[in-house]
Amino acid sequence: MKEDIKLFNAITEELNRERNTLEMIASENFTSRNVLDVVGSILTNKYAEGYPGKRYYGGCEAVDKVENIAKQRCEELFKADHANVQPHSGSQANMAVFLTFLNPGDTVIGLNLAHGGHLTHGSKVNFSGQFYNFISYNVDKETGLVNFEEIMKLAKKHKPKLIICGGSAYPRFIEFKEFRKIADEVNSYLMADIAHPSGLIAAGEHPSPWPYCDIVTSTTHKTLRGPRGGIILLGNDFKNRWGIVAPKSGRVKNMSELIDSSVMPGIQGGPLMHVIAGKAIAFKEALQPEFKEYCKQIISNAKTLALTMKELGYKLITDGTDTHLILIDLSDKKITGRLAESRLEDAGITTNKNMIPYDQKSPFVTSGIRIGTPALTSRGMKNQEMIFIANLIDKVLSNIENDKIIIDVKSDVKELCSSFKLYENLI
Repeated sequence: MKEDIKLFNAITEELNRERNTLEMIASENFTSRNVLDVVGSILTNKYAEGYPGKRYYGGCEAVDKVENIAKQRCEELFKADHANVQPHSGSQANMAVFLTFLNPGDTVIGLNLAHGGHLTHGSKVNFSGQFYNFISYNVDKETGLVNFEEIMKLAKKHKPKLIICGGSAYPRFIEFKEFRKIADEVNSYLMADIAHPSGLIAAGEHPSPWPYCDIVTSTTHKTLRGPRGGIILLGNDFKNRWGIVAPKSGRVKNMSELIDSSVMPGIQGGPLMHVIAGKAIAFKEALQPEFKEYCKQIISNAKTLALTMKELGYKLITDGTDTHLILIDLSDKKITGRLAESRLEDAGITTNKNMIPYDQKSPFVTSGIRIGTPALTSRGMKNQEMIFIANLIDKVLSNIENDKIIIDVKSDVKELCSSFKLYENLI
């Protein structure tokens, strides 16, 4: 690669950025070296449309083993009856579920994007909002928590085929049991999107979607700390609740086969075997006792960070966190999320602007920022570092136009990062 100097320099620039900044985007993390090595392996060469033992191409004996290893480890990790490890992303995992359960125009209830949901939960700019009749539920204006009374009213009024729980900027535990009560009331399927807390769930540090949810989707790169990709999980409870039937037609059919066929050939062609191998490594790592301790520290770090930000005078949506992420409301500080993100990045702290519930600003400006602790925890940072980092964030936001202070904070960030090495000797 060093012969391609332009590309080599760009990758080296990104490596140096990761080494010398505080990565606080809640959906990002640092994979292990083993995951990096496998994702960069010769497995990228192999086309393997189909599933193990049922490929459309020859020469798949070795990659069949790779996919079976990933599938078995994923099922063990999440105590699932069936796992599909082929989705290229969480969005495509969600698309495959919709293709399985829904016809175009069917009604679905999901969390409002501006209230912590995800693009694929019905945003009008996304395929989900264009192909299906999505009804959005909101969080409570005062508490920032999911309003189950509102969801029940919406469900009784609109009779959805599918209800989605989970989101991308909701700091509290997903209340699977409460969603199940509503789904049962209106005879709806219940899907959990656990893209954000999946690692915490695998480690037993967040409530499990089983036995409440019919189908579960996730990414593999956030708290799970694997390569970028998606998975779909099916529990025994689906058969117990619905029997073995096809959701669209009602005909007897193996549910796992329906899910698999929705992924391929439904929405994807050849799977990324090098990424599936990376997922297999990540699942094995997550099955180790050390991963549970890692997830405990993620949550402890997030709680310490949240408490310190509150003590410094910041308003937090839901007044804190149960998980790895914090949503900060900057509206009373007269700072936009866009400006906060930009100036924090100037200081070496990477966050993302984020809408807050009932935001008066556009998604391109926003009134908040979302911060998380998975990547910091992967570097070995603990509670004392969180207190220090919270004060650095406050220093930037309290002196948003002061370039000298921004430079000083960047120096402090670089010094802190030098004590928590990342990918030494990688290049």
